[in-house]
Amino acid sequence: MKISCFLSAQFDPGASATQGIDDVLAQAVAAEEAGFHAVMLGHHYLAQSAFVQPIPLAGYLAAATERVRIGFGVLLAPLLNPVALAEDLATLDVLSGGRLTVGMGAGYRKRETTAFGVAWEDRLRRLREYVPILRALWAGESLDLAGTWGEVPNASLALRPVQPGGPPLWIGAFADPAIRRAARLDAPWLIGPKGDDAQLAAQLDLYRSTLSEHGFSLEREYPMSREGFIGDTFASAAAGVRPHLERQYAGYKSWDDAQSVDVERYLAEDCLVGSADDIVAKLHRWESELGITEVCLRLQFVGAGQEETMEQIRRFGDEVVARVGDGAGR
Repeated sequence: MKISCFLSAQFDPGASATQGIDDVLAQAVAAEEAGFHAVMLGHHYLAQSAFVQPIPLAGYLAAATERVRIGFGVLLAPLLNPVALAEDLATLDVLSGGRLTVGMGAGYRKRETTAFGVAWEDRLRRLREYVPILRALWAGESLDLAGTWGEVPNASLALRPVQPGGPPLWIGAFADPAIRRAARLDAPWLIGPKGDDAQLAAQLDLYRSTLSEHGFSLEREYPMSREGFIGDTFASAAAGVRPHLERQYAGYKSWDDAQSVDVERYLAEDCLVGSADDIVAKLHRWESELGITEVCLRLQFVGAGQEETMEQIRRFGDEVVARVGDGAGR
């Protein structure tokens, strides 16, 4: 199983963004040294925190690392122009030497779609349209394109990605219709950080059955995002991460359509929290029973100290990645 690390590149508004970016860079380098498969970035506009935009940050991280993959989990693609997106992502794939993975999602904040002049319903159509556009442009095809974002005849890219066919495209989704959409697009479904084993099993059945209905192979990546924290025991790990999660999800409650979280149930069932043995056992269960191939862990939270984050990266590398990782980084 591949173990990846989500970098929370967002800071308290009063904090130094320069120092914050230095800290994120140090986390990426530490994750590479610890054997993590990838580092992933999130995407929002008009956030309450000082949110560093992921496309330029990905280029910055690519220059400071050599092996670890760099990705988005997820990029709010419908807010952007697909031609610009294709060129920007091809550029990042070149800058990283073919290490880019692109998770995309429709988004759930109306404030963002309104700011970009995107109708709420149109974000879903754009996501459906963008996936084949990106794949075709990266493959070297010429297309006559038109949509609510603009129009261009005979569009093609002279700049091509390093990875044949372009970077892998994943689709982030929570609800059943969005999961079916990912399957119809023949894209790996990036599972979000919520859902116990029973919920995940039912949703994976839906995803796989939709793939089969459309004649698509079930042999693919099955990536998952989770909140993570390692301690000597479950109790100590839960005590360490609980204040961070409470703050994180209290902030989400002020966002459009965000859902509240029962933190205690969430810690015990959905998260990857506990001792190394607890965590390894859960990873093995997800791999054998659900077919999960990659787990991306958030190990740093808004307001958490850099020393704690670096210690979490080190411990996960030594005590978890070394036991279950795919071995690419060691």
